[in-house]
Amino acid sequence: MTDLTALTIAEARDKLKAKEFTATELTQAYLDVIDAANGALNAYVSVTHDKARSMAKASDERLAKGEAGALEGIPLGVKDLFATKGDHTQACSHILDGFKPDYESTVTANLWADGAVMLGKLNMDEFAMGSSNETSYYGPVVSPWRANGSEDKIVPGGSSGGSAAAVAARLCAGATATDTGGSIRQPAAFTGTVGIKPTYGRVSRWGTVAFASSLDQAGPIARDVRDSAILLKSMASVDLKDTTSVDLPVPDYEAVLGKSVKGMKIGIPREYRVEGMPAEIEKLWAQGVQWLKDAGAEVVDISLPHTDQALAVYYIVAPAEASSNLARYDGVRYGLRVPGKDIVEMYENTRAQGFGKEVKRRIMIGTYVLSAGYYDAYYVKAQKIRTLIKKDFEDVFAAGVDAILTPATPSAAFKLGDKELAADPVKMYLNDIFTVTVNMAGLPGISVPAGLSENGLPLGLQLIGRPFEEEALFQAAHVIEQAAGQFTPKRWW
Repeated sequence: MTDLTALTIAEARDKLKAKEFTATELTQAYLDVIDAANGALNAYVSVTHDKARSMAKASDERLAKGEAGALEGIPLGVKDLFATKGDHTQACSHILDGFKPDYESTVTANLWADGAVMLGKLNMDEFAMGSSNETSYYGPVVSPWRANGSEDKIVPGGSSGGSAAAVAARLCAGATATDTGGSIRQPAAFTGTVGIKPTYGRVSRWGTVAFASSLDQAGPIARDVRDSAILLKSMASVDLKDTTSVDLPVPDYEAVLGKSVKGMKIGIPREYRVEGMPAEIEKLWAQGVQWLKDAGAEVVDISLPHTDQALAVYYIVAPAEASSNLARYDGVRYGLRVPGKDIVEMYENTRAQGFGKEVKRRIMIGTYVLSAGYYDAYYVKAQKIRTLIKKDFEDVFAAGVDAILTPATPSAAFKLGDKELAADPVKMYLNDIFTVTVNMAGLPGISVPAGLSENGLPLGLQLIGRPFEEEALFQAAHVIEQAAGQFTPKRWW
């Protein structure tokens, strides 16, 4: 029998239906790999062995009866931001210590309804605030990748670092993730995996711990474009419990793969050529343009004039929404409670000990920009510029552009514990420079592996699409994937 964990979701799905192995065997293969590797990678904060075996057994029964769902028997990892009934759901924060919800998020409920198997909860930056997975209460995730000739640990990106590392290291067939400013696309680019942030409203946010409600969107991280298309089909749905959920039919994304991009118009935004961008990122971008041209796409230069203000706007809007959303964590109803002489001191003690440094920083920034004297100067102004950023994209799409090609990140992954980045949060925030505009405008964006850096680390390209036209992104991303090939880390763990 082949190594079961080497199979993609599409391959495993077909072989399960052909009865070449059972869902129980596939699930056990993943559990064995997790138990052996998680000590080195720290991708999982909770492994649900018994639940996984029980779900796999139920899948085998449905497969035997010919009642297989779209993801029947496929073992997945779940980012610790999604509520899973009766299981560890703590957004990797101390303040949610011991919290196990008695409800299921819509996204995970959709996956289980399609027959997927839950392996456990994946590590992440605390409350999804971070670009390196170093802010987790449970310690950093270590990327399965290493630079050529080096044994230095590197980051998997964030906030969905556990999801990206687990997929890259074959510790799950695919994973759920979330993206508020790049938290699916940046870790996917850093780990040689495929990550798609769907259009805002395509996937329900119900039962997902909120960071910034007008920006958060769930999506999958997978090994290839086909697997990400399969996962998004199951994750997406209209949901009456989420008022921002959009009632549109969910297409069969897998069906567009291999379809010609001849005649598709791809925009190249001049504002994404930022000062100091490494030559290898420029080269990768040019190579992506050539691949799409060779496949028949028309490539045009475009302008997105408010791009240079996007990062500043994001770091006003996102902390403002976070400061409001995180006010609910007070030690009264659930999670951590640190006693005090009265209720005010109890609140203060609980929040002081429960939240990590980065989360506190963002709550304070958010509270400041929402305060009476600064609301108009910062928050209102940021929202006005956000509208202009959205209009930039609308104008480009109105001119006939089908998708926009950009780098996914300004560099390859960096070392764990990089002192320069740790000392200057703004430098860390610059990792999101190519991704935040997509969240600001509520658009879909996909990161697809496109090559390796000079020192052998993955680099990704990003495609940005029109609202609710994820099919065009899968179509174009598949062309890049076919040209670039796939990238897997050499096993050291």
